[in-house]
Amino acid sequence: MAAERALKDVVSLWWIGGGPAEAALLEGVSHALTAEFGLPVRAHAASERPVEAFDPRRGQHASAKILSWLDARTPQAVRRVLGVTDADLFIPILTFVFGEAQLHGRAAVVSTARLSGIDAVPAPQVVLLARLEKECVHELGHTFGLVHCRTAGCAMARSASLRDVDAKTPHLCGECRERIQHHLREERPNEPQEHPNSDRR
Repeated sequence: MAAERALKDVVSLWWIGGGPAEAALLEGVSHALTAEFGLPVRAHAASERPVEAFDPRRGQHASAKILSWLDARTPQAVRRVLGVTDADLFIPILTFVFGEAQLHGRAAVVSTARLSGIDAVPAPQVVLLARLEKECVHELGHTFGLVHCRTAGCAMARSASLRDVDAKTPHLCGECRERIQHHLREERPNEPQEHPNSDRR
């Protein structure tokens, strides 16, 4: 029971790229998520891609199918799961998306495909990491019920282009941070209280 309660305070971070996991990227994302949400992050590398997510007509992966794939493969005791992939993502009504999340749900996914640059000109690794951190915080924020924010610099600001991504920070504004803390408290109302002398979770 203690182990299950501990998992309820974990973000499971998955690399589901076409090649080896990008350790530096996952480490940077882990630090950014822990800083903004106050939850420990456990990184993993998937041994497969969700083949059913690939649409050969578009040459892209359906982000919604990746979300379902992630959710199905993650223990229910884990609080949130975030996938990072190098696959180009889409939803039916848009040409591409940087990422997608289940609003008030558990799963989110972010792609490096469009964050890495435009017209086959790759961005420096430090720029890619900065963009990836912002979008990972953004998408995970949606799982906690946050919607797009109009506060300048907030990670929850809408990102329709790389210019929008570069204009914001990887940090939540005060109002969004307060909403996250409220949401975290709301998710724990019926959890058993620890005995004063019990081991820490």
